[in-house]
Amino acid sequence: MKMNKKRGAVVVALTLATLLAACGSKSTGSSDTATSTYNYVYATDPDNFDYSITGRATNNDHLANFEDPLLKTDKYGQIVPGLAKSWKVSNDGKTYTYTLRKGVKWVDSEGNTYATVKAQDFITGLKHAVDGKSEALYIVQDSIKGLDDYVNGKTKDFSTVGIKAIGDNKIQYTLNQAEPYWNSKLQYGVLEPVNAKFLKQEGKKYGQPKADAILYTGPYILSNFTSKSVIEYKANDQYWDKKNVHVTDVKETYNDGSNPDELYKTFAKGDYTTARVYPNLPGYKDVEKKNKNNIVWSQQDASVYNFTFNLNRKSYNDTSKTTDKQKADTKKAILNKDFRLAIQFAFDKSNYNAQANGSAGATKSLRNEITPPSFVQADGKDYGTYVESDLKDLDSSTFSKYNVADAQDGTYNAAKAKELFAKAKAELQKEGVAFPIKLDLPQESKAALLLNQAKSFKASVEKTLGKDNVEIDIQQLSEDKYLAATYQAQTGAQSDFDISNASGWSPDYQDPSSYLDIFKPTSGAMAQTLGFVIGATGAQKTEYDAVAKETGLDQYEKLVDAAEAITTDTNARYKAFAKAEAYLLSLGVQIPVNSLGGTPSVTKVIPFTRPATWSGTPSPRFEGMKISKKTITTKAYDKAVKDWNAKRLELAKKND
Repeated sequence: MKMNKKRGAVVVALTLATLLAACGSKSTGSSDTATSTYNYVYATDPDNFDYSITGRATNNDHLANFEDPLLKTDKYGQIVPGLAKSWKVSNDGKTYTYTLRKGVKWVDSEGNTYATVKAQDFITGLKHAVDGKSEALYIVQDSIKGLDDYVNGKTKDFSTVGIKAIGDNKIQYTLNQAEPYWNSKLQYGVLEPVNAKFLKQEGKKYGQPKADAILYTGPYILSNFTSKSVIEYKANDQYWDKKNVHVTDVKETYNDGSNPDELYKTFAKGDYTTARVYPNLPGYKDVEKKNKNNIVWSQQDASVYNFTFNLNRKSYNDTSKTTDKQKADTKKAILNKDFRLAIQFAFDKSNYNAQANGSAGATKSLRNEITPPSFVQADGKDYGTYVESDLKDLDSSTFSKYNVADAQDGTYNAAKAKELFAKAKAELQKEGVAFPIKLDLPQESKAALLLNQAKSFKASVEKTLGKDNVEIDIQQLSEDKYLAATYQAQTGAQSDFDISNASGWSPDYQDPSSYLDIFKPTSGAMAQTLGFVIGATGAQKTEYDAVAKETGLDQYEKLVDAAEAITTDTNARYKAFAKAEAYLLSLGVQIPVNSLGGTPSVTKVIPFTRPATWSGTPSPRFEGMKISKKTITTKAYDKAVKDWNAKRLELAKKND
């Protein structure tokens, strides 16, 4: 899903639990466990507990602990049974039948049994999601047979939708086409059960942010929520997998982020289980002095933030250009592939990232492709292995040293940038283009960190290519103007920039298509960021089709479509997506920069004891978590990371 850079970074930076949850798990003996209570902070009050409806992380961070899905993920990110004890898939890959665990209970806020979970509850849940216009409905609307027609009013009978109860303990979904990644969608609340009797009983009160406004099937029950004060959970004694619930009490205290150094001070007093620390703040010196060997850096999550070129800019409300020729020359330059790639190779991503995480963390959240390199595996190898190989096959001269691995700058190469720019400049001068090329980069004027990052981008590009060749013109705007020009622009015609770093993306399900669909020029969710208008007709369509052809995005869309057509052989499917992604990277229309994660902390959470997931709703489930008697050492954490990665690859090969 599309994310705003500013808001995504603020929320996740304050919820370290989210970052740790994305790391995976490593079991540790019970003798290491110090306490059954977890204490930390939260940043934003939840405002909706209707898990079928809400799509906000600030709600799902809690609801993920209150409700169980049919299938969930284990500490290595593997899909395992949840409310369903087993499942079968038809030979054509279109029908999924799940057998429910017997005796799973709905419990109320006091922990009392309300009813037994039955197959009909899943039908009630999906219909309630449709009736309530769920924010996550788009995840399944085009997947489940008949659902899109029902949502759009073409059919009035919900029984025509491809969801069916077989007795009390089997629920069946029929899809429009085979989706090898279907099971990864089950972690969304839109597919979780709802008890019809309780839903009717509560009426408009159902799903309010109160403990007694929902029923519970998951590992925890909300015991206290005081707005802008505290949120507390207690373990669900009737949870079907309660043997895997080691932390019985969770307490999160409201924190507005105004005093980040206070997180460590509170941890040092023994009041917090974990604490995010900040290398660029004065208090970090004290952290290093007292915890030199205990600072751990969280693993990167599935998000990716990019610099994106506007390939067909129409709006010039905020610009440093003073003539129509400057506008036309900039557009011609942006449509030149060598020019775009020269900007990418001239960009020092490490220095850019250091503005947020200091020199020690300058590379730890860097990303060099759109899809994380280890997101999926094919023939026992990480997806990124194929992307890098295919990229070099496309253009060995340009990409011979391109490294797609995370946590390092795989593209910064001043010599290559100058070489590509010289080629681009010669071509553009033949077209009558005058230099310097002026690129407008919008930024919010009060966002100090993001302004520093924009200035870093400007400095490295202008230093490498020469200010007489390229000028990065930072447009300092009010928050409303900045969002309107970038993140909130509804069409390419409203996107008011030449290059922007305002947006990012996180996958909705465990398949590369969740990343690569977004840049399709005819339908992609991020196509407007590239300057396209979805649904254009007539002369406008002709214009946008020409831009897609000139940039190569028309061929990219064909490659993505070809990969999506492979539905029965996941190895072949992932390799086909890798070819599509390599082709997209070779076009240079966007520059992958970083992800969330890669941030430092001190913690007593035993590394990688919680569920891991790349996609869906990667919210911080506390199930499985264990807490150490002492602060985790850097050495122990790094070993846990190494062991977890080795085990993950072993499982990938085993499941191949």
